Amino acid sequence: MSSGNGNEVIGFMHSSRFFEKAQQTCAEIDVELIERLAEELAGVRDRSGRLFILGVGGSAGNASHAVNDFRKLCGIEAYSPLENVSELTARTNDEGWETVFAGWLEVSRIRAEDALLIYSVGGGDAERNVSVNLIRAIELAKSKGAKVFGIVGRGTGYTAKQGDLVVVVPQVEADWVTPLSEAFQGVVWHCLVSNPKLQRRATKW
Repeated sequence: MSSGNGNEVIGFMHSSRFFEKAQQTCAEIDVELIERLAEELAGVRDRSGRLFILGVGGSAGNASHAVNDFRKLCGIEAYSPLENVSELTARTNDEGWETVFAGWLEVSRIRAEDALLIYSVGGGDAERNVSVNLIRAIELAKSKGAKVFGIVGRGTGYTAKQGDLVVVVPQVEADWVTPLSEAFQGVVWHCLVSNPKLQRRATKW
């Protein structure tokens, strides 16, 4: 019984500390930058541009969810290559993981009116060979004159350094950079799609 009680206490301590850090993240995140991102995304829509959303790992799931919200609630023509598993795996198998997103964007004819939105914890690091597929996609987007936006967990990665407007989730706890970064990708995009500057259709609830 004592062992079980001890586990309950440890679990409570973890949960309490985790949500304290989530509160700290809310307090420290750059809301002015998020507001500017809403304005930029509205600009993409106004110029009939498209929004391409990329991510790997947990951020890939966030990208898929966000495509739905930006399309349905905001009327932005949004897409993600992560929706097409057949093409994604074919390109990975035949051409390599590094160029999988860039190849998809080339066929989509990404142009200056469009924008790329990167969801990532690290944001890409060529030297460490991490998320190089995001780096190649960013390089292609910039070569075509498209804007590059991001919601990332580190200000030292490629996305934060090369993007036009990138929200960096504050690093309030070194051990939880990934869970808090991926969680706050969702918080930030839900803030965006409910912003009056962007939202055109109300949610059901």
